[in-house]
Amino acid sequence: MPVHLLLSASLPPMLWGTTYWLTTEVLWTDRPLTTAVIRLLLPGLLLVAALRYWPRPAQWKPLLLISLPSMALTHACLFYAASRLAGPLAALLVSTQPLLVWGLAWLLFRQRTSRMISCGALLGFAGMVLVLVAPSRLQWDLPAATAALLASASMGTGTLLMKRWKLDIPALPYVGWQLALGGLMLLPLAVWLELPLPIPSNAALAGYGFLTLFGTLLPYLLWFRALPQLDPVQLSVYLLLSPLTAICLGHLLLAQTLTSLQLAGALVVFAGILLSQRPVASPSPIR
Repeated sequence: MPVHLLLSASLPPMLWGTTYWLTTEVLWTDRPLTTAVIRLLLPGLLLVAALRYWPRPAQWKPLLLISLPSMALTHACLFYAASRLAGPLAALLVSTQPLLVWGLAWLLFRQRTSRMISCGALLGFAGMVLVLVAPSRLQWDLPAATAALLASASMGTGTLLMKRWKLDIPALPYVGWQLALGGLMLLPLAVWLELPLPIPSNAALAGYGFLTLFGTLLPYLLWFRALPQLDPVQLSVYLLLSPLTAICLGHLLLAQTLTSLQLAGALVVFAGILLSQRPVASPSPIR
């Protein structure tokens, strides 16, 4: 795999893995919808205003249908989960996406995924299960865990729809419009449920600035660059790097340590990522 494609696929999940530490330590933990709106709307409007690209009339419907799961639902559920769960657990639950994409690709579009990529996704999922079922020092929250799984399913659905419809929109405007539309979808709900907002501290302002630029704009630009060139399941396996990043940050900065069995599971997750990247033939639909 070319180095530039490897970076485009691996750096975004690692940057997204910082979101969990930011959410619990810097951002407004009691304003998950507001945080999602800020994350989506600011970089989205920035790109839309800078590029001045307007989709064609026929592209609006699929663009809205893609933005709803991939941006609005994903981030609303993600920040709710991240505000109530320890970062490693939230990230691990969200990283069920490879297996969900694998299943949804067949259920929705009858798409076969290569055996090697399927084995990598299953191995990565098995490692994640090992982390979750092992005796843990981290506390669970059932509604938050459910929200994390919904975030995973929503993002996986959006990824499949993007691969399926392949809208003829340049990559940068495509990212900008998805972010902006996702933020606009959540804005009324955030205004209704979470106003008034507290006065942000300097740390919160810096945190939202980092989230906007390095946790959203840069990784999404890289992610959309890799999306057309990789099988959706193969690309989603890279998301397993997100919980590994969250685990490292939780251990280094928050003393959120995992047991030896959970660390072994994290290694199995990494092995699944490596296995899924073996050269394979392109996936083909079932006829």
